[in-house]
Amino acid sequence: MNFIPNTPARDFIVGEISILIHDCGTMFLNQNEQITFKRESGAEYDVTAKDWGFYATPSTNGRLSKFGFRTALVSNTKNKRRFVLLVEKGFEDSFNSYLNAESLVIEMWLDNESEILFP
Repeated sequence: MNFIPNTPARDFIVGEISILIHDCGTMFLNQNEQITFKRESGAEYDVTAKDWGFYATPSTNGRLSKFGFRTALVSNTKNKRRFVLLVEKGFEDSFNSYLNAESLVIEMWLDNESEILFP
């Protein structure tokens, strides 16, 4: 693993409501290395490098849910781009406000057993 910080952070604006993002640096992971991201609330999220790419999330209906997140597949109604978003439990109202402001719609909750495409 190798982290290269951006000092100072690279700032840029995204979205329809002009959200300021701070790009703090770049993390390089070797095969079978994992990095865990944590929020002050205790919610956490892992990314694991593999020889074929990345496990972008822990299991959406298992560990990720236990870590305090729901997983949504959303799409932008204007440009049709799709995103996988992690919603911290208890912040659904804030998430719904964000969806409305950014012209996003939920295509599917990936942690909901009834919405899984292939059982």
